[in-house]
Amino acid sequence: MDTGDRAALAAFLRARRDALQPEDVGLPRGRRRRTGGLRREEVAALCDMSADYYSRLEQPRGPHPSEQMLAAIARGMRLSLEERDHLFQLGGHVAPRRIRRADHINPGMMRILERLEDTPAQVVNHLGETLRQTRTAVALLGDERAFTGWNRSLHYRWFTQPASRLIRPESDHAEHSRLLVADLHGAYARDGRNTRAGELVEELRTASAEFAALWDGHPVLGSSCAPKRFQHPQVGLLELHCQTLVDPDQAQRLLVFTAVPGTESHVNLRLLSVLGEDARP
Repeated sequence: MDTGDRAALAAFLRARRDALQPEDVGLPRGRRRRTGGLRREEVAALCDMSADYYSRLEQPRGPHPSEQMLAAIARGMRLSLEERDHLFQLGGHVAPRRIRRADHINPGMMRILERLEDTPAQVVNHLGETLRQTRTAVALLGDERAFTGWNRSLHYRWFTQPASRLIRPESDHAEHSRLLVADLHGAYARDGRNTRAGELVEELRTASAEFAALWDGHPVLGSSCAPKRFQHPQVGLLELHCQTLVDPDQAQRLLVFTAVPGTESHVNLRLLSVLGEDARP
């Protein structure tokens, strides 16, 4: 494998760091900040790596970065897909295929999410895999990023793990099942059979008779968005509206949950924002 161009990689990282502003990544500017751009230690924290490792990449005297490290940098520095591909090439790796699985979150969507910290909001891909959550979303739904394999998909968990249904009132289960199957039908129609969407459908048809029966009925999503009900273990029943922002290639969605002001659900949702992740037992 090509070892890449370390000098060009270092120059690219410095240029992108200089171009990023604290507000772009949800950081306070602070009165003592005299220059534009981010500090190395700030970028390192965003990329979940040590400041020393990142600094050596910029100097350049660091180790040959792995694909995982480059992916972390692309996410942390909010690179566009084109910038991400360029980063991988400079690092001596083949750029990831641009398939609709993309765990690389659209930078604009990330900026919006970071301004919603007190609101239940999360980014999910077209297979129901949660890529990012606000702390209030974790308080409401649990940490959906902790799952691995097919369990990353809400669609898969709903039809194979009975515990995943506890968050919804039992009277809503049948309709929620239909909506999940209709959603996956849309992903399958766009992606085709020989994709991860096709694999997920086959896994679910084998694992769940309920899913198989619903799938064969070809349900289609309607245009209306009725309130969604959640049964929370600490604050009780919440009736929430879900606003959805879809990214340009329809691979990911930003889901934002709100309650009607003046209702009991609105009061309890504000309580969840205060409790944060401690609201989940």
